Amino acid sequence: MRVTKGAQIIAGTALLALAVAACGGGGGGSTGSSPGATTGASDAPVRMEIGEPQKLFYPSDTTETEGAEVLAALFSPLVSYNENKEVVNEVAQSIETEDNKVWTIKLKPGYTWHNGEKLIAQNYVDAWNFASNQENLQSASYFFGRIAGYADLNPGEGKTPTTKEMSGLKAVDDTTLEVTLSKPFSQFPVMLGYTAFYPLPKAAFGPDGKVTEEFAKKPIGQGQFSIDKPYGKGTDQTIDLTRYDAFAGAKPKFSKLQFKIYTSTETAYNDLRGGELDIIDQLAASSISSAKSDLGERYIEQPDAGIGYVGFPLKYNKEYENVKVREAIAMAIDRKTIAEKVFSGTRAPADDFINPAIAGYKQGACTVCIFDPAKAKEVYTAANGPKKLELGYNADGGHKEWIEAVAINLRASLGVEVTVKPFEKFQAILDELDAKKYTGMFRMGWAIDYPSPENYLTPIFSTEAAKTGSNYAGYSSKEFDDLLVKGDTAETPEAGLEAYRQAADVLNKELPYVPVYFYKINAGYSEHLKSVKINLLNQVEWESVEKA
Repeated sequence: MRVTKGAQIIAGTALLALAVAACGGGGGGSTGSSPGATTGASDAPVRMEIGEPQKLFYPSDTTETEGAEVLAALFSPLVSYNENKEVVNEVAQSIETEDNKVWTIKLKPGYTWHNGEKLIAQNYVDAWNFASNQENLQSASYFFGRIAGYADLNPGEGKTPTTKEMSGLKAVDDTTLEVTLSKPFSQFPVMLGYTAFYPLPKAAFGPDGKVTEEFAKKPIGQGQFSIDKPYGKGTDQTIDLTRYDAFAGAKPKFSKLQFKIYTSTETAYNDLRGGELDIIDQLAASSISSAKSDLGERYIEQPDAGIGYVGFPLKYNKEYENVKVREAIAMAIDRKTIAEKVFSGTRAPADDFINPAIAGYKQGACTVCIFDPAKAKEVYTAANGPKKLELGYNADGGHKEWIEAVAINLRASLGVEVTVKPFEKFQAILDELDAKKYTGMFRMGWAIDYPSPENYLTPIFSTEAAKTGSNYAGYSSKEFDDLLVKGDTAETPEAGLEAYRQAADVLNKELPYVPVYFYKINAGYSEHLKSVKINLLNQVEWESVEKA
């Protein structure tokens, strides 16, 4: 699951235009020392902008885009996805099953950890068992919930795990991993490109069997790059990597990579124009018109599978319990003007809980996601909606203007007082939501982990995801959960599509979140580079990057 930090927008007269539309009722440094590393200190790094990662680098506890981008450079997944959204084997040589329940994964030869040790199947068993144990408090734990024996490691609040290993995981030999699921799940291979499914080396674990903080600061991966030094969260402004020349897969054409941490994408763009930065994977919309002329062929615009929402803390604030209140708020938002004016045409109004880029999307599925201020006021008044609303967002992602625009809509359409609350960093609002402390409405975004309609549903809205995942609403619906199981246990991904579609329709009816816009990728790179490719997961494909 990847909640997104960024959705940068333009300021200024767009807000005035929005207010008019609302009132009028119109629609509208160090060198690496790991085995096989390149150590040329004079080789200038490729520098990419990111926000500060929410946490240290535990793969199964990294559920946001910033940390995931770093980990994707350090680790190599079992599978990736091509431009047709099809699964492509990476570290996996093959993934086979006869019944969608027992899966045999064969590993390709030649992969080694950055400390020189051989990658083996047991590394996956150890990593996945650690991730699944509720005592380890890993936020992506529930991704392993379909594996037999998960409930023994994750029995629930107030209970203690009865084992340290899932019965459904077995390293048959060094190159063969056998995974037995509790129920058939035809899309299991599709999930395996996600961050949580990375393996971990023996060196990651301390005497107590837990991944050490020392490792999380300086992970030993088996990917394209190794990390140069421990990451000092809260103090370090860069994360420096060196190409791992013993990597068995496609190698980057450059030797040094640096992630530069910014709190302002506008500042990052100025640095890119000034030659102090090389890649921004999501430009501020205020920069896009100039970027097209400034960057020329170095400007990237392509479809994206993400969704931007306004969320409700349903379990933690009874003011939002009545679905009619949520419907009224949905109808009060002028998505068309926000997409066209505030986002300068770089977003599309959202009308479903599945993005159009992925099979399962249904146009107009969210019938209340159409701007109708008169109807919104009528429904809100009848539902006795709260007189005061609060809307929180992370200020480091450039969300201020579109959140203010939503606030203008709500004030004008519903006749209520709306307070906008900025959190300085993305990690701050995520921490508040994780701790169930923030009780206002909140801005949220989702970038997919793998190309399946299920990924828009289970990680964000399932009952299990309210415990350890990204279900910040605390939403729970038996009807929804049962449809997920129906989709999961279908014989093929295609056969499961109808059940997932029905589950999405439950969300469109019950509105734990309100979809606001569908993303597009608007990226750019400096004159120091001549090619950059961004994949379906919104991550840079480092083997595609070439220096000019």
